[in-house]
Amino acid sequence: MRIGILDYGVGNLYSLSCALKKLKAEPEIVASLSNKKFDGIMLPGVGAFDAVTKALGRNRQLILDAVEDGAPIFGICLGMQLMFESSEEGEGDGLAIFEGSVKQLPSTVKLPHMGWNVLDKKDNAILDGLKDKSWAYFLHSYYPEPKDKKIVAATTNYGKDFTSAISYRNVFGTQFHPEKSGDMGSVILRNFLKNCKK
Repeated sequence: MRIGILDYGVGNLYSLSCALKKLKAEPEIVASLSNKKFDGIMLPGVGAFDAVTKALGRNRQLILDAVEDGAPIFGICLGMQLMFESSEEGEGDGLAIFEGSVKQLPSTVKLPHMGWNVLDKKDNAILDGLKDKSWAYFLHSYYPEPKDKKIVAATTNYGKDFTSAISYRNVFGTQFHPEKSGDMGSVILRNFLKNCKK
């Protein structure tokens, strides 16, 4: 199973690639999705919203085309934030796959939100097999606020309840890092790979 990991100049691509290889997938880190055929695409995390929106270039339309074609897409941390229209972190335009914007966590808590925290999960494909209150590893100061609450797959509390996972048809995302979340993260990546087989 070939999984394209889009390299737009930021993010810890190696740990994600290793996590996918352990699950018998064949990840390929690519700077461009053009002329590539993948069973699924991953948008990795870590970095600044504005810098990444500028770095997307032609990949912006290729991602949107892949979503429209029904290809499984998974955004991690910043990769999930890119799926929305805008962010308080900058002035760049997101992919606008979903309506909504990215907000900063409250100033009443220490930023970034770094370390382990729990998920309040809903029934959905990407978190299938996980218990409620599972622990995940976070590293972020911003979170997405979807207009359509039906896409929210899990929430987490840090200063406030925020969206920590989304799931809608062929598009998935986590604000946390499954590749750094041990066994629970492997369950999530395995669920994504199941969608890539369909």
